[in-house]
Amino acid sequence: MSETTREDETASADERTRSPVDSNDRGNGSVRPSRPTDVVARNGAAAARDHDYRIDIEHDPPPFQSCEVLVAIPAYNEASTIGDVVERAREHADRVLVVDDGSDDDTADSAAMAGALVSEHRRNRGYGAALKTAFTTAQRLDASHLVVLDGDGQHDPNDVPRLVETQRETAAALVIGSRFVEDAASDVPLYRRVGLVTINLLTNLSMGVVRADSRVNDTQSGFRAYDRAAIATLAEDASIGDWMSASTDILYHAHQYDYDIAEVPIEVSYDVENPSTHAPVSHGVALVRNILKTIERERPLTALAVPGFSLTFGGLGFGYWATVNYIQSGTFPFGLALMAVFLTLIGIFACFTAIVLHSLSTYFESARREGALR
Repeated sequence: MSETTREDETASADERTRSPVDSNDRGNGSVRPSRPTDVVARNGAAAARDHDYRIDIEHDPPPFQSCEVLVAIPAYNEASTIGDVVERAREHADRVLVVDDGSDDDTADSAAMAGALVSEHRRNRGYGAALKTAFTTAQRLDASHLVVLDGDGQHDPNDVPRLVETQRETAAALVIGSRFVEDAASDVPLYRRVGLVTINLLTNLSMGVVRADSRVNDTQSGFRAYDRAAIATLAEDASIGDWMSASTDILYHAHQYDYDIAEVPIEVSYDVENPSTHAPVSHGVALVRNILKTIERERPLTALAVPGFSLTFGGLGFGYWATVNYIQSGTFPFGLALMAVFLTLIGIFACFTAIVLHSLSTYFESARREGALR
């Protein structure tokens, strides 16, 4: 057995997983402290750098045995609701995982008391980071279905079987619990609905989805089910962001891997305590910024070449106008000429950049697919 170094111990302090307490501990209201007794290396290059994924095997000797349905709940300061959500989710899952993302309340203890396997981030790393922990754990568990839902009570755990059954029937790698499909029961506030409709439209356009029957109606839903294939690729994808943009990043991932996506109606309630920890405006701005960056990275011809050609032809138009004006008046129009040169140069530069980025994107995409085939 290899000896654990001081560096490994320091890195491991960031994330730990504890098992549910037993009946005796639940009865006296105490929680046995988590004692790291084993180290499980992460997948990918990150595993070699920081073995920070620890499990407590004292209370649950085989915590990483296979399970059919794993429900994962990212949580941050949700001690008041997490216990009830876990207990209700356990009725529809083989195991429930709560990823406590650096809470400074009793979220982890409440989840463990309710019977969940708890993975604790020692600092707040973001919603996306919590999802990454869920994907990694689901892969270790060899879960057939990973269902992610919120811990604040907005989502109804009774909808878990609906997502799982839809995944089994359609073989869709990703099933989204949607607030905007027929038969969905949701009291989304008007201001939030307007923002979500805008984000949904931009997200679908950024993926090149135009047809109504191919669109994702609820791109920001946190209630999702993933099959084994999606779990494996998402656990390895370093491009998934650590914060709220992860929801969109996962859709881009599914689009790149040509995964089928299905949507089912769910019940969502906004009449809960602290339904969102993010201001709607700043959240929306962050999502739009992420979408625009993705368009620039994934679709450079659309983002740069089309505007570039437009600017180039506009510059040529100003050049023609300047030439005609000079012939007719005999006076050289410096303003028109300067505008023509400026627009033409900017347009040519944008087109050249688009071609280079498109070539690089195509090269890396081909390399990624060849690596996947190997």
